[in-house]
Amino acid sequence: MKRLLSIAFLNFMLFILSCDAQEKNDVTIIKKSANSLIDKNSEIEVLGDSFLVAEGPLWDSKNNRLLFTDVRQNKLFSWDENNGITEYIVPSGSTGYAPSFKDGGIGANGITFNKEGQIVLCQHGDRRVAIVSNQKDNTPLFTTIVDNYNGKRFNSPNDLSISKNGDIYFTDPPYGFKNFNNKFRELDFNGVYKYSANGGIRLITKEMTRPNGIALSLDEKYIYVNNSDRNDPKIMRFNSKSFKGKLFFDGTELVKKYEGGFDGLKIHSSGNIFTTGPNGILILSPKGNLLATINYGKAITNCNFDKDEEYLYVTGFDDVSRIKLKK
Repeated sequence: MKRLLSIAFLNFMLFILSCDAQEKNDVTIIKKSANSLIDKNSEIEVLGDSFLVAEGPLWDSKNNRLLFTDVRQNKLFSWDENNGITEYIVPSGSTGYAPSFKDGGIGANGITFNKEGQIVLCQHGDRRVAIVSNQKDNTPLFTTIVDNYNGKRFNSPNDLSISKNGDIYFTDPPYGFKNFNNKFRELDFNGVYKYSANGGIRLITKEMTRPNGIALSLDEKYIYVNNSDRNDPKIMRFNSKSFKGKLFFDGTELVKKYEGGFDGLKIHSSGNIFTTGPNGILILSPKGNLLATINYGKAITNCNFDKDEEYLYVTGFDDVSRIKLKK
């Protein structure tokens, strides 16, 4: 009996040691299906650092480059293989359009392209969703798409996703404020919205404490929204027609063990979800099963793919990196 217990204990210790060893790698495969998405030996490659709050990675296929923002610096940057990192749009999110704290998170956060190829931005400082129409100039011109709900200014639009017909889904947490309840705030909740191509705006939910990253499923039947509150760490999934929501992934146990939370997320062409989360990036199946992790060992802000999904580009608070995927 003692021998059996000793063998069982030894096997348990070997399992623990193997788990620790896996987490020292950049990638941990949990389900075999993840092997079609990423190699267990893929390594994180840092492209640049010394940022304050890097965010909003977006692949520009036309120019073969990565675009991303720094929320605190109020700048939009570009990166490519030949030129490295350069400033692209300054300012990116605060022009004095709306009252805001000058030393808060004032720049643009999430960015994407519309059908016309224009950059659409969530602007913290200007507290709106806007288009930049002359991004080649040193003084960018922004055009407002939407800046209020029922006549009250948004808090600080954070991230967005645009459907095939041009509808804009976006989140509006209070992260652009110096503190979450200040004299500039007009709405008493943190909303998730749908702005229709015909100009109407609808509230999807106001029940999330810190709605953040947002993405549409490939068939656009569902809206995935990350809640970045470490006291309520989760991913919600909403029906894009009825707006009925349900819990998709619960991160309560993960935040007890790891740094970081749920910020940005993107949908892979396979339908799997790549989301920021505790310890770095989580790869989830469409059913919400954890398939693999990319172990940054710190809080990560957002991620996105290049055109061919050869790499996943990742923004941390202070750096920008990428990791090779399987095509």
